[in-house]
Amino acid sequence: MKLYHISYSNLKRRKGKVIFLVLGLVLGIATIVTLLSITESMTRDIEERLDRFGANIVMVPKSENLALSYGGITVGGVNYAVQEFKEQDLTGIREIENRENLGAVAPKVLGAAQVMGRQVLLMGVDFAVELPLKTWWHLDGAAPAASGDLVAGAEAAAALHLAIGDTLPLGPRTFTVTAILQPTGAAEDGMIIGDLHAVQEVLGKKGVVSLVEIAAFCRDCPITELVLQIAEKFPNAKVTALRQAVMAKMQSIELFKAFSYGVAGLVIFIGSLLVFVTMMGAVNERTREIGIFRAIGFRRGHVMQIILLEAIVVGFVGGFLGFAAGNLIAWSILPVVIPSGTFAGVNLPLGGLAILLSISLSLLASLYPARKGSSLDPSEALRAL
Repeated sequence: MKLYHISYSNLKRRKGKVIFLVLGLVLGIATIVTLLSITESMTRDIEERLDRFGANIVMVPKSENLALSYGGITVGGVNYAVQEFKEQDLTGIREIENRENLGAVAPKVLGAAQVMGRQVLLMGVDFAVELPLKTWWHLDGAAPAASGDLVAGAEAAAALHLAIGDTLPLGPRTFTVTAILQPTGAAEDGMIIGDLHAVQEVLGKKGVVSLVEIAAFCRDCPITELVLQIAEKFPNAKVTALRQAVMAKMQSIELFKAFSYGVAGLVIFIGSLLVFVTMMGAVNERTREIGIFRAIGFRRGHVMQIILLEAIVVGFVGGFLGFAAGNLIAWSILPVVIPSGTFAGVNLPLGGLAILLSISLSLLASLYPARKGSSLDPSEALRAL
C-alpha cells in the first residue's frame, strides 16, 4: 500500500473533520478572493471616473518670457509671438513608449477675434473629445453637432447679449450659438468655443494648435515618465504634469488596495490558526493510529508524509472552492458596492495564487502537528490503546 492510499483512506474515514477543515479554508480564501476581485473592479471603475475629471498633462509651446499674470490678473499687457504646434505632428503623442496609458488627447487653438465691436477670446476644440473630458461643463441648449455651431461661455454670452439660436459672423463664416456654458469659474466663462478646424479658419491658423491637454493614467510607471516621453517627441514644447490630479488618482486607488490587503492578511492569519488547531486536534486523536504505524516499521518521514499529503489535498480543495465562491460572491455584491460598476472578470492568475496560498497555509499549519506525530514513541503510543 502506498502512502497516498493511507492519506486518502484517512480523509474518507474522517469526513466530518475534513469538511470542517475545508470549509475553514474555503471561508478564508473566498474572503480574500472576494476582496481582491471587488478591489480590482473598483480600481478600474475609479480609474475610468478619475480619468473623466479632466487632463493631467498639458503641452504648450516653450517661451523664454515669464508669465505676467496672477490670479487671473494680467500685468503689463505684453504680447509676444509663440511658435505653435502643427496639428499633423500631434500623432507623435500616440507613438510614445507608454502610449497605452494615454486617454484623451485634446488639441486646442486660441486667438482673439473682434465680435460685435469687442475683443473676445476664441477657442477651437474637438467637441467629440472635449465634452467627455470636461465632465463639469454643463450646457444650456444642444451640444455642437456641426462645424458651424458655437458654445458661448456664461460671461461672454452676458456681455455680448447672446442667446441660444443667435447667429454670429466670425471672419468669412457665420456661426450659430447652439448652447450657453453654465458658469464654471474658469477661463472658459469668457470665451466663445467652436469647432477646432472652423476656429482655425477664422483665426488664420489652419493646421495649427496652441496647446494640447492630455488625460492619462500611468498605473505601472511614474507619471513623470510619460511627461519625459512626450517632451522627447516635442523638444519645442513645455510638457507639465498636473501633479495634484495625478496624486489624487494614485492615493484613491492605493487606499482601496491597502484596505483590501490589510483585511486579506487578517483573514490569512485567522485561517492559519483554524487549520493549525484542527490539524493539532486530528493528530492528537490519531495517537493510536500513528503508534501502530511506527510499531510496524514506518519511519518519521513516512508519518510526516501521510499527514502533509492530507494537508495538500485539503488545501487544494479548499483553495479551488474558495476561489470559485469568492468570484461568485464578488459578482453578486458588486452591483451593491458600485451601482454602475462592472465585474472585472475571473482572474485566472489570482485563482492559481489562491490555490497555492491555500495549500501553503494548510502545509504550514500542519507542519508542527506532523512533526509532533512523527516524533511519538511507538511504545508510548501503543500504551494508549
